[in-house]
Parts: sequence; structure tokens; C-alpha cells
Amino acid sequence: MIATLNTLGRPLLRLGLIPQIALGIVAGILLATFAPDTARSAALLGQVFVSALKAVAPVLVFVLVAAAIANHRQGQPTHIRSVLVLYLVGTLVAALVAVAASFAFPTSLELNAPAASGTPPGSVTEVLRNLLLNAVANPVEALMEANFIAILAWAVGLGLLLRRAADTTRTALKDLSDAVSGIVQLVIRFAPLGILGLVANTLAESGLDALLDYGRLLLVIVGCMLFVALVTNPLIVFLKTGRNPYPLVFTCLRGSAITAFFTRSSAANIPVNLELCKRLKLHADTYSISIPLGATINMCGAAITITVTTLAAAHTLGLQVDFVTALMLCIVSALAACGVSGVAGGSLLLIPMAASLFGISADVAMQVVAIGFVISVVQDSTETALNSSTDVLFTAAACRAEGKSDEV
Repeated sequence: MIATLNTLGRPLLRLGLIPQIALGIVAGILLATFAPDTARSAALLGQVFVSALKAVAPVLVFVLVAAAIANHRQGQPTHIRSVLVLYLVGTLVAALVAVAASFAFPTSLELNAPAASGTPPGSVTEVLRNLLLNAVANPVEALMEANFIAILAWAVGLGLLLRRAADTTRTALKDLSDAVSGIVQLVIRFAPLGILGLVANTLAESGLDALLDYGRLLLVIVGCMLFVALVTNPLIVFLKTGRNPYPLVFTCLRGSAITAFFTRSSAANIPVNLELCKRLKLHADTYSISIPLGATINMCGAAITITVTTLAAAHTLGLQVDFVTALMLCIVSALAACGVSGVAGGSLLLIPMAASLFGISADVAMQVVAIGFVISVVQDSTETALNSSTDVLFTAAACRAEGKSDEV
């Protein structure tokens, strides 16, 4: 029996990870279509996969960043500044695209949904205040709660101080980083089974019926994200590198966006992105910092969600939005997106803050948030896919511009 399974499974194992994931997606769709009860049971595969990624990601980020900084040689460039600039520009451009699409395709909502639960931040100042407080949180609690802002802060601080440590200490830290990376690679090998379970359960439980009532809003949001992924992001990369960006764009979409779409968590996709950067042979001192940092602050998809849904609420209420206010919304959305936690649905509770620009009450805004949760099965998945793949794309663009990566 075991020999038969090995014979049948050997051709599958010879396939690359992406073809295996594609087969997992097809198998999940077929399972949900023809055996929905079994598909619900298969949800355990997806839950185990996502839980494993979320469990290893905080430890990996802490160890990898600390080791990269501790072993960094004086005078060796990391290009982090270039990556941060690309993150900021990409988020602002995404918000502008969302504003343009909202004016071109105005959307009305049926604001009769029950109020969503949760406490949204009251202002941009509160978002920035929360970021600062998160940065100085207890490091043990940060690892337990996956507070990546604090994890990054402590890892950077520890890495800087360990740069003067003995060679044996820094070597041990590097060995620990390699060991944790090995665990990550093992978890990623189970991605096809995990995604099979996620797809099967999502389609069996929700289907697509819940999306039909808010199809126009969903089309505008997803359309903006596709435009950013296939037009504006490649344009930014072209301006940065001066080369054809699309081979790199499609590599990042295949290697990062697929898993991010189904895990719906930028934080959970950090190990996948780090592995992709390693395969692309990017500058390790750069991506070991920029990828976990991007999972926290590079949220162009979140900026689109916040902007489109806020303008849809304003249009529904008959509020006139001028250019200056729309530009202000872009800035607020970009700042708010930087404060979004790298977990599923993180952008939705920031909608009331943006809606306050137009004097929209919290009760109405939270109804809009509830609508966001209805369409989140597609919206949040697409948002996360864009956010996460852009982390790798801009990191690769910065490295390529400096000649620190192989051609893709």
C-alpha cells in the first residue's frame, strides 16, 4: 500500500510548489462542489497550515532581523531607505487610483446591515500613537501576540548591540536563524494541502451567493487592486530600475500572491516571501528587514479598501466630495493603511476614521464595515495578495536597481 502511494505521489512531488498549489486549488473547488460535507472537514488542513505559518513567523522575523543586523558588515549597503520610499509611494498611488475609480464608477450601498462589532481608532493621531506604544511592548508578549512592530523594534535593537559581540556569538545567532528558516521551509512544503483545505472550506461554507448583493462595490475594489498590481506597481518598478518590470511582477504574483490570497494574512505570508526572496537571490541584509517591515506598513491594498468604501458611503449619503477632500482622504488612507495589522480583515475597522472626514457618523460607518465583512471572502483575500506580493516586488526592485539580485 505504501509502495503504491509512493508510486502515485512521486510525480506530484517532482512538480514545483506553484503547480502543486494550483492542483490544491482545483482539488479544493471540486471537493466543495461535489462533496461539501467532506470539504468542511478538510478545513482542518487549512487551519493547521495557517496556524503553523502564524506560529513560526514571529520567531523567524525576530531571529532573522537580529541575525542580519548583527552580522552586517560596516559600510555594506542594505537599501532599506529605497524600499521604504517605494512602500510609501506605492501606497499613496494605490489610494489615488481608488479615488479615481470611485469617481469614475460611483457606488451606492444599502446601509441596512447590522452594526459590526469592534472599536475603530478615532483619528490618525491615535493610529500613530498605537504604533508607538506597540513598538515598546514587552518582547515576550510581542512574540506571543505576533506584534510585529515590537518584534522589529526589539530585533533591530538587539542586532545593533550584538554587532560588537564576539564572532562565536554572532555565528551562533546566524546558525539559529538558519535553523528557524529550515522549519519555515518544511511548513511551506505543506502549502498545497493547506490551500486545498482553505479553498474547500471557504466555498462550502460561504459560496459566492453572499457577494452578489454588493457586486459593484467588490468589482471596483478588486478592479483597483488589479490595476495597481498590473499597471501602477510595474510603472513604479520601471521608473526605479529602468527595465521591463513584468517578468519580476509575474514572478512575485506567482510566488507570493497565491498563498497570501488564501491565508488572508500578510503576517502569515512572511515566511513565503522570505523564501521567494531567497530564491530570487536578493540581498539578504535587505529582505530580512524589508519583508517583515512591509507586512506591517506596506498596505496598498488596505488603502484601496479604505478609500473605495469610504467614498461609496459618501456617495450613498449624497455628500459632495471635492478634489482637496479626496486628496486628504488619500493621505489619511495611506497613513491608516500603514497602521493596519497584518491579519485578516485588518483594514475594515479603519473605515470609520476615514469616514469621519465627511462627517459620517460612527453608526453608519460601522454598517459599511459590516458590508466589508460580507464581501471580505474575496476583498480581503485580494487585498492581502496585493499587499504581500508588493513587499517582494519593491524589495526586488530596490535590490535590482543597485545590482544586488539575479535577473528574473
